Amino acid sequence: MLSVVIPAKDEAENLPELIREVHEALREVEHEVVVVDDGSTDATPEVLARLRAEDERLRVLRHRVSCGQSAGLRTGIKAARHPWIATLDGDGQNDPADLPRLLAARPEGLTPDRPWLAIGHRVDRHDSAWRRFSSRFAFGMRRLWLRDDTPDTGCGIKVFGREMFLDLPWFDHVHRFLPALVRRAGGETVSVPVRHRPRLHGRSKYGTLGRAWVGLVDLFGVRWLIARNRNPEVEER
Repeated sequence: MLSVVIPAKDEAENLPELIREVHEALREVEHEVVVVDDGSTDATPEVLARLRAEDERLRVLRHRVSCGQSAGLRTGIKAARHPWIATLDGDGQNDPADLPRLLAARPEGLTPDRPWLAIGHRVDRHDSAWRRFSSRFAFGMRRLWLRDDTPDTGCGIKVFGREMFLDLPWFDHVHRFLPALVRRAGGETVSVPVRHRPRLHGRSKYGTLGRAWVGLVDLFGVRWLIARNRNPEVEER
């Protein structure tokens, strides 16, 4: 059972096809789709209301004001009804057809409370040169300071346990550091090659310039969390 959480801001043109593709990709998996409207100012609320009336597997939550992508993810994950979570970006650049591959990466017998994460690795990115440079720079910084070799922590397509996520430390922009935080909890991560599609409508609402400085501050915060961590082995007596 899977909850697919999609944070979205001003994605009225992209969401109908994206949601249809999710249902198609997961036609053999019991699932729901939870879209979190992060304070959209376009027709996103009206589009989602129409889709919700036609689709019993779709749930819609809304932030009255925009709180950012990580907050949207957390809102959706807290509201999710199923033990396993998949995430997608709302712009349609993640291909829902890759979801079964991430689900198949789960080790046999894994329970949703265990620290484990499957994350996509966009092997052929359809982004601007600036975005690709920013990603390479961020990768170098994470590798240096966090010992995190995950090749693409910014990829929006992920699979993990709901209980595990809610047990991790929380802060804004946490979604960029999930691999490091999962390993901090004693878990494992796996990167799965996935497709990356060009944006067909609209433009990105979460820019790279504004988050660069915040990302550096968060980097040192996560390094501190890792340094202060303890994972005791617990015996019941």
